[in-house]
Amino acid sequence: MSFLASLKNKLFGPPVDYKELIKNGAIIIDVRSPQEFKLGHAKKSKNIPLPELKTKIKTLKDKEVILVCKSGARAGMAKSILKKEGILAHNLGPWQKTQNL
Repeated sequence: MSFLASLKNKLFGPPVDYKELIKNGAIIIDVRSPQEFKLGHAKKSKNIPLPELKTKIKTLKDKEVILVCKSGARAGMAKSILKKEGILAHNLGPWQKTQNL
């Protein structure tokens, strides 16, 4: 595996069928700021800014979560937070990728 492929796998995780996850009830959480969210966001996504994520953990228990942000970096941090809480989370990366789902 190349260095870039390895880095991408560490940041985003292994390939995931996001359409199937959504079909099965996964929710999309956008961890950008409210200001960024207002400029554009995925349909049916919920805005929980990264600094507020820990206070919203209870609302995400027993749910599978798809995380998005501007580039994937904040979504990666959010995934780590949720994983520590036992929540199954996936980093889709930039929110624009949801347009194909």
